Amino acid sequence: MHVKPPFSPKNYQRRGLRLRGNTLVLLFIFFLIGLFLHYGGRTKPVVAFWNDFREMIGLGRAKSDHEGHNPYKAPEPRQPDEASDDRSNEPNESEASDNGGGKPSAGSPKTVRFDFEKQVDFLLPAVRLNDEIIRHEGFTLRYRDEYKVAEWVAYPLLDYETTGDAERKFEQFQPDRAVPNGTALSSDYTRAGYDRGHLAPAGDFKFSQRMMRETFLMSNITPQVPEFNRGIWKELEEQIRAWALRDHGLYVVTGPVLKRGLPTIGKKNEVSVPEKFYKVILYCNNPQIRMIGFLLNNEGSDSSIRQFVVPVDQIEQITGIDFFPKIPDNLERQLESKSRSDMVDEWFSN
Repeated sequence: MHVKPPFSPKNYQRRGLRLRGNTLVLLFIFFLIGLFLHYGGRTKPVVAFWNDFREMIGLGRAKSDHEGHNPYKAPEPRQPDEASDDRSNEPNESEASDNGGGKPSAGSPKTVRFDFEKQVDFLLPAVRLNDEIIRHEGFTLRYRDEYKVAEWVAYPLLDYETTGDAERKFEQFQPDRAVPNGTALSSDYTRAGYDRGHLAPAGDFKFSQRMMRETFLMSNITPQVPEFNRGIWKELEEQIRAWALRDHGLYVVTGPVLKRGLPTIGKKNEVSVPEKFYKVILYCNNPQIRMIGFLLNNEGSDSSIRQFVVPVDQIEQITGIDFFPKIPDNLERQLESKSRSDMVDEWFSN
């Protein structure tokens, strides 16, 4: 008589495919390598993905000892606590931040920096001792508490930063806890007739949901006429993203023109409504360098954005801001005094 031997775990083998822990690790490593190769060997988008992944699974953000060596990297911030005061987000508001542009080139030419670019805070306008400077990961700003808006927002814009899967529909406008006296609230804009207009656009940070989230901090928001925000302002932001793709990186400084006596909105805060907005764009790739300025009224317009090109000197005169002060004086004067026609030829020619 045949007797079936008792079950023994030593003799048991599971049939079929079984992914062991080390196999999953290898697959993830190969995925990161593929992502690295997709971006032409550049590490920043891979690091951004890794940081988002760590936050998603609750491990917190990884820190890199080499972040400060990126020529377009904004200064490392102190992260604010985020809490929503108003969950409302009006339809189509601040649509200028939605479009991300095309795919970055995997074979981007190497950018050669000028010596003056290597100085700390090179991209920032001139800063005085008592200026309220707020540093976030994607951008840096000077906040003006008496107006409850930023006077300027400065940030680097690389080609790959305008592409990715980050979505603005997941974000809400939040007060900026990094501002000591507090920012305006989202509710200050409710039924006021103005959009919550981005200075640093959400669409410039499509590569990272975390960095896009920063653009919804109220320190980065100003009252904009809807036809302006969703029209000519949106068109200008899209043009700058196209230039960032073409030139593989730009420096951007943008803000409102602030002065006493501006009208205000707000239930809890008096938020100044600017009459004009500006953008100053700088391209550097030694020995090439060029600069362009835009000055626009806070109103809708059907004109070409070329009609709003002005010498950077003109923007400095009406704002009192000294842009890119670490460029040598002779070169700075040459760049900032160029005529509109010369700047249009340089920037719009190809």
